[in-house]
Amino acid sequence: MAEWILIGAPVRQKPLILACFLQSLRALRREGLEVDYFFIDDNEEQSASQLLATFATENPRVFVERVEPAGEYVCDGVTHRWSRELVWRVAAHKNRLIAAALEQGYDRLFLVDSDLVLHPATLLQLCATGKEIVAEIFWTEWQPGCGKLPQVWGCDHYTLYEVLPGERVAPEEALLRQQRWLERLAEPGLYRVGGLGACTLIARGVLEKGIDFSPLYNLSFWGRTATSVCAP
Repeated sequence: MAEWILIGAPVRQKPLILACFLQSLRALRREGLEVDYFFIDDNEEQSASQLLATFATENPRVFVERVEPAGEYVCDGVTHRWSRELVWRVAAHKNRLIAAALEQGYDRLFLVDSDLVLHPATLLQLCATGKEIVAEIFWTEWQPGCGKLPQVWGCDHYTLYEVLPGERVAPEEALLRQQRWLERLAEPGLYRVGGLGACTLIARGVLEKGIDFSPLYNLSFWGRTATSVCAP
């Protein structure tokens, strides 16, 4: 029996970028899969909302839920500038997608950011891992000139190597570990990481255990759940 997958994305995006994202969704390979789409339309630009509406007319398995945009999201020539308000707004949108996946009985939820262009084999490759939570790695410059870094990390809040509990790592050792860790991720394979995001496939069994994006009272930073990552 084909796996039933919901591709979900909160969307507040520039129209040109959104058009590229939607085109990559059209090109996704789906052999052996039944795929639906659910977009939270949080766009400020009407033309971006129209792109989602057009995508929905092409496929009866596309659902779009409109919300009134709130909070200023600044994406300039340097980086994305997130406020606490916007972080938790997006978290609430993702929790809505999780709830929909559970209510409708989907086998897996594929949470993906709307500024990505997916390789056609992305979804099939993630499903083939058999992992309960798995993400496709991608590399980006968080700021101009900083070099390409992954959207996954080893521990804590974007520490790019692993640290044992209570371990103190000298600066020189930290740089060496980071270099080795990044070199390993550059090789095709399946790796355990401490945090991930933006391109994540989650099995229903995990969702049923209550995983979501709600804040944790005893953590002061914006963290994520430890899991596995798949490198192409």
